[in-house]
Amino acid sequence: MRPGSEPSLADGCRTFMSGFPTGVAVVTSVDGEGAPWGLTCSSLMSVTLAPPTLLVSLRVGSRTLAAIEDRGRFAVNLLHARGQRAAEVFATGAADRFHQVVWQPQGDDRLPWLVEDACGFAACTLSDVRVVGDHALVVGQVSDVQYTADTPLLYGLRQYSRWQPTIVEGSTCAS
Repeated sequence: MRPGSEPSLADGCRTFMSGFPTGVAVVTSVDGEGAPWGLTCSSLMSVTLAPPTLLVSLRVGSRTLAAIEDRGRFAVNLLHARGQRAAEVFATGAADRFHQVVWQPQGDDRLPWLVEDACGFAACTLSDVRVVGDHALVVGQVSDVQYTADTPLLYGLRQYSRWQPTIVEGSTCAS
């Protein structure tokens, strides 16, 4: 390989992380005028259950991040396997994203809930934002959560997929 032709460290990390499949969510908020904003996010984690707190990683400069910081509220819409189109729509910079999906305002804060594409919805109150490089780690305390069991949408190896659990014969599930 010629000097200077090797892949950049960022490209290497992108390839590395593509081998780590994850669930897909659309993070939404509304701005000061009540206009909805949202983006596709695969960087989501539970921070703690006491109190219930989530963390998402959003690109610095995004309108969704600006709306979250302005209003102090955001929602996480967990997508089910049939929600791939919504994931693709919210991964674009298109201004009309909310015209391409079915959504409704939820709760007193009227946070956008993708009713046809999400199996889970968590409303959060912003508790911290930490900028790391070109992204912001957004921490929110969960104020409302709804979930209906469904097959989740996954993203890995730069493609969408669906959860396909292995069923072991003779195993049981306790609820």
